[in-house]
Amino acid sequence: MLAVRNLEVVYDDSVLALRGVSLEIPDQRIVALLGSNGAGKTSLLRALTGLLDVHDGEVTKGEVSLDGQDLRRTRPEKIVKSGVRQVMEGRRVFVELSVEENLRVGGHTTRGRISTNLERVYSLFPVLADRRAKTAGYLSGGEQQMLAMGRAMMSDPRYLLLDEPSLGLAPLMVESIRDVIVEINATGTGILLVEQNATMALSVAHHGYVLETGRVVLDKPAEALLADDDVREFYLGLHPGEDGVRKSFRDTKHYRRKKRWSA
Repeated sequence: MLAVRNLEVVYDDSVLALRGVSLEIPDQRIVALLGSNGAGKTSLLRALTGLLDVHDGEVTKGEVSLDGQDLRRTRPEKIVKSGVRQVMEGRRVFVELSVEENLRVGGHTTRGRISTNLERVYSLFPVLADRRAKTAGYLSGGEQQMLAMGRAMMSDPRYLLLDEPSLGLAPLMVESIRDVIVEINATGTGILLVEQNATMALSVAHHGYVLETGRVVLDKPAEALLADDDVREFYLGLHPGEDGVRKSFRDTKHYRRKKRWSA
């Protein structure tokens, strides 16, 4: 299990980004992490992958662990070798390399299985197989997201951490990404899905957390979160108790009911 317990993260010795956050990603499960910009989602991912130092951040309290082993002082490359891979927001592919060259870079920790893993990735993302020789910078945004996910899968991760994989994508491409997430999980990979698209995330997750201003305010099975009035109103844009009825901008602007956890 990949987990954090009572985690506190501080930047520049002064900015408190996470306050007592606890979260678990069990083996072979999908966990959704919801929250608006600035809630602390990316800070949590950095803590899990050892990248806080790069951003002048540090864990000041709490635990980060994989199967009970402390990860707080583990180098990022060792965390990758232990089976934890992150796909960062914004895709960040090597735009001057070909699709296959990008994928081969992702397989540097599993060199003996590169050919096998390439075929696995191409079966997950057939469009990448068709474009394997194409320069990555010429791919569409959705194709680049697929490439970033495929590159991460080249290392046979036990846990895949996805940071806003649907951001900026057309609805049909979001559906494709959603289906691939389900397929990756079905092969045994645990997934932490960090998303603002709550509908997509909760539709595939087994469990979900809502993060606001650095703390977890809700922690429930995904189905229970989908039925929660606050989640429906503030993350899905639906009137409490009504299916599929979205608020207009005017309604949202003038409606001031507080979330229960903020009351």
